[in-house]
Amino acid sequence: MEQSILQLHPGLVWGFGILVIIMLLLDLGVFNKKSHIVSNKEATIWSIVWISLAMIFSGVVYYVFNQDAGGHELAIEKFTQFQAAYWIEKALSVDNLFVFILVFGYFKVPRELHHKVLFWGILGALLFRAIFIFAGVGIINVTYLPIFELFGKPVEINVVLTLFGLFLVYAGIKSWGGGDDDEEQDFANSAGAKLVKKLYKVSDNYDKDKFFTIQNGIKVATPLLVVVAVIEFTDVLFAVDSIPAIFAISKDPFILYTSNIFAILGLRSLYFLLSNFIHMFSKLPYGLAIILTFIGIKMIISPWYHIPSPVSLGIVGGVLVLSVILSLMFPDKKEEGEI
Repeated sequence: MEQSILQLHPGLVWGFGILVIIMLLLDLGVFNKKSHIVSNKEATIWSIVWISLAMIFSGVVYYVFNQDAGGHELAIEKFTQFQAAYWIEKALSVDNLFVFILVFGYFKVPRELHHKVLFWGILGALLFRAIFIFAGVGIINVTYLPIFELFGKPVEINVVLTLFGLFLVYAGIKSWGGGDDDEEQDFANSAGAKLVKKLYKVSDNYDKDKFFTIQNGIKVATPLLVVVAVIEFTDVLFAVDSIPAIFAISKDPFILYTSNIFAILGLRSLYFLLSNFIHMFSKLPYGLAIILTFIGIKMIISPWYHIPSPVSLGIVGGVLVLSVILSLMFPDKKEEGEI
């Protein structure tokens, strides 16, 4: 079992939590107190802020472990684990952007309300990702089979990691070139929308940035609450792919959770930055399919051959860069409709 920052340095856990809370309060209570359309300039600044915070935190991870008995070698390992998990989650989260654009278009959400929907969706993600990651690590730690010899070499297979690996390979192959299916999806009948409609009567129209309004003297939900629920359930579905993927990088729940949350927190600004230009990255879904398949294969072969985190980081980064370059060199000729 890997040595965890959670056990070694509880103060760092508090520091991370306080940082996230402060940033969220500043985001909602100061910089976005009033609903407004987020400009490309604002989105770029926030993207740089969140990526910079993640990089600084990875430096803190290196510093903390460099002070321990493991020294420089352990510090490099934890640093690259954080980086690899962060960029894998960041890459796979881009897939969310395609669906977010479709959801906002489907429900005709005014552009000035997009930030509020994503903000509350992110808060839900903080909770659900914690449950998935910490529960997942706990399950993985108790599902190792007894060590046995295969071809004269001792092998320790983990049942859950092997199943995750097979699933990711399947998901990668299935998603190759896919994405058009989502365009035909009826989001009004998704699980999140059905849940809200079961609990509340929903009005036909938005009431500024309110989740509830008064209609004929009765308190009813607005379509904005439905959209938040749809976004929340969408993130949970995407976590089914992304969370198993990062288990291939590390079993340290704190490394996994912090890298995951930094990637998710930066997703909102990335959405506003790319929403107008997402059609320019038509080859990105192919790159994401390759990444999923690679990570799945890495998990399956891990009992026999361990692919180091720096190698994984290099492959993920290389695939992403190549898919972006190919998208720009060979743009999709199909015209994208306005969202």
